[in-house]
Amino acid sequence: MPFDPASFNPPTRTLMGPGPSDVPPRVLEALSRPTIGHLDPRFVEMMEEVKGLLQYAFMTENALTMPVSAPGSAGMETCFANLVEPGDKVIVCINGVFGGRMKENVVRCGGEAVVVEDEWGSVVDPQKVEAALQAHPDAKILAFVHAETSTGAQSDAATLCRLAGEHGCLTIVDTVTSLGGTPVKVDEWGADAVYSGTQKCLSCVPGLSPVTFSDRALEAVKSRKTPVQSWFLDLNLVLGYWGSGAQRTYHHTAPVNSLYALHEALLILREEGLENAWARHELNHRALKAGLEAMGIGFVVKEGDRLPQLNAVTVPEGVDEAAVRRTLLEEFNLEIGAGLGVLAGKVWRIGLMGHASNRRNVLFCLAALESVLSRMDAPIEKGVAVDAAMAVYD
Repeated sequence: MPFDPASFNPPTRTLMGPGPSDVPPRVLEALSRPTIGHLDPRFVEMMEEVKGLLQYAFMTENALTMPVSAPGSAGMETCFANLVEPGDKVIVCINGVFGGRMKENVVRCGGEAVVVEDEWGSVVDPQKVEAALQAHPDAKILAFVHAETSTGAQSDAATLCRLAGEHGCLTIVDTVTSLGGTPVKVDEWGADAVYSGTQKCLSCVPGLSPVTFSDRALEAVKSRKTPVQSWFLDLNLVLGYWGSGAQRTYHHTAPVNSLYALHEALLILREEGLENAWARHELNHRALKAGLEAMGIGFVVKEGDRLPQLNAVTVPEGVDEAAVRRTLLEEFNLEIGAGLGVLAGKVWRIGLMGHASNRRNVLFCLAALESVLSRMDAPIEKGVAVDAAMAVYD
């Protein structure tokens, strides 16, 4: 067949999966602004503003707070590659897919992973963590996922960081799905290396990973006995570009326009206020929950341990979950997510993240899901979901 490409024009979707989330018009407009050089003095000024805005989002005064020029997985690898040296013992908490990825990073850095495992859908058990810390007094780092995107479970980061501190351990914390949607309090927790992503509750385009390092963590990076195994992610080099002052050392060509977008997304978050953003996510979660439960659809994670912005719900018996997602996408331009790992084929993951966390999306999702399930003769209660959600709003 002849190859005759044309400009790509994507469909307009409502993104209610596990990410990316809907990007607001202000952020898309910022993305389209004129590209300037990554060492241009005006761009360097904006870089400093981005650092300050990220400090606000992370609730930290850490000087080393910046976006890595790659997606959240690279933020994760930045933390592990810089802090884990060959032979280091790292206690890794696994209660879903992304804890497993932490373990992979430890192994690839030449470290020894001590696994603390909890059932998928459960939070990390602090008692198991304390037992592991006591059994391994030579452990250097405790690594855990605050917001497990594969299940929608939110672990007690404050307690886990406290336990690590009491045993002289650094912490590596995954906040990819929590930053901007639920409280992330880096300084109050005493967390050491924390990474996130731009495409979830920050409602920015994918491709950047905010990170923040405590002074204690940065000292560990600077006092390494071995070189960081990744040249691109070596903070000793990156800081020449993302450090302080007007003079910057060339390290890589930063994604200039994506950083415009992140700057705008963070401005939107600051204008709304962190507490207001957290409350909005919680309200929309409660409305979605009321509608789903009225239909007869339950949650994977028990109440009190759930992320409001990522809802893992059980597929009704006898329903082809992939067919439901496909129909929602084709007929309603609505995206929800599939299950991962042991939950594949058993759950949907419905996101209420950032700009996508609003009343219209909640009601639209409930109505569309009920329409599709009704036509498939699924065992659900009909005609009740939207009213149940509205009762929460009213």
